[in-house]
Amino acid sequence: MKKQLTDGIHGMAPREKMDESARKLRDAYARTPGIPLFRREFGFYSLERWKREGMPQDVPMAELFYFDAPGNFALGQLGGCEAAFTPAFEVRMIEDRGECEVVQDAAGRQVLFFKGRRSGFMPEYLVHPVTDRKSWEENVKWRLNPDSPERYADLGKRVQEAQAAAGCGLMISQHLIGGYMYLRSLIGPEGLLYAVYDMPEVIHDCMAVWLRLADAVITRHQQSVTLDEFFLDEDICYNHGSLISPEMIKEFIFPYYQQLIRNVKARQLDRVRHLYVHVDTDGAAESVIQLYQEAIGLDVMSPFEVASGCDVVAIGRKYPDLALFGGIDKRIIALGPPAIDRHLEAILPVMRRRGGYIPTCDHGVPEETSYQNYLYYRKRCIELGG
Repeated sequence: MKKQLTDGIHGMAPREKMDESARKLRDAYARTPGIPLFRREFGFYSLERWKREGMPQDVPMAELFYFDAPGNFALGQLGGCEAAFTPAFEVRMIEDRGECEVVQDAAGRQVLFFKGRRSGFMPEYLVHPVTDRKSWEENVKWRLNPDSPERYADLGKRVQEAQAAAGCGLMISQHLIGGYMYLRSLIGPEGLLYAVYDMPEVIHDCMAVWLRLADAVITRHQQSVTLDEFFLDEDICYNHGSLISPEMIKEFIFPYYQQLIRNVKARQLDRVRHLYVHVDTDGAAESVIQLYQEAIGLDVMSPFEVASGCDVVAIGRKYPDLALFGGIDKRIIALGPPAIDRHLEAILPVMRRRGGYIPTCDHGVPEETSYQNYLYYRKRCIELGG
């Protein structure tokens, strides 16, 4: 009888040999009730302010704020907010408009920026790279070639690091741009709504290329590691629900997801490992939960923006098989201790008893949050979350 390997690649690493953060994170994904909540944050837009307010510069943030070690290792090379172009478009100035300038960005979009300032605000996208079949085939499609040698230049290094992480029990996560985010970056949110009627064959070709590229890169990764998580950067919702209809999702996105997930599961070196499907979307996320559960077996969702009506306690009750990460109102953290207390006391004890929850700010800690208020927030997270 063949002995089952427990190297974290062909079989799960023994729990006693896992890093503490890996055990804790795996328990969160498994929705284990009553355990201490995993400690991490979603992102920061406040660091410059905190430096001015006296945040120590020689102390790691994990130590300052009592964060857990990551507990996972992310494999990428498949985009995030933009498609994984190789080569990327040349970043260049298109037009000088006095206080503003129009710039072609690395994703091929023409973007209106304040002159000398290209971050910290929502830019205005004027033109996207795909407007018809000609622009798709001549300017864009070839940049998504799965056989491009540049995509695999550091393959040996990244899979070696992933193998070492797997041996310590860390969750191996494959991140990739989701179908909606991908199409939106190519065509634009408004343009996409017209395109599904005016050029559906181009949309399907875009998604076929997405699938071919993702499958090729993930195949290379899976030759060396077993994946624990399939993480889609999706952003398919706004504050009133989904940005495209369920019928559009089912026709233009889900068939490609389903095929890719089938392929990934069939290639796993550890044949019994559960592959957690995680969708990250802003906005009123509840509107698509059932769709994703039924179509691709959604296990995890984040970050549940409170301003869009997301209530992780209510959603957690309605969907007991779903792990929820996020759901802490970024606006409330800026208001100070009494508001922070009320907010956290209504969420953390309930969600800790439920299991399957990681509290984080619902979309990055805003600049309005003072350093002292954030320290207080972290202190209360630890007191209430264990």
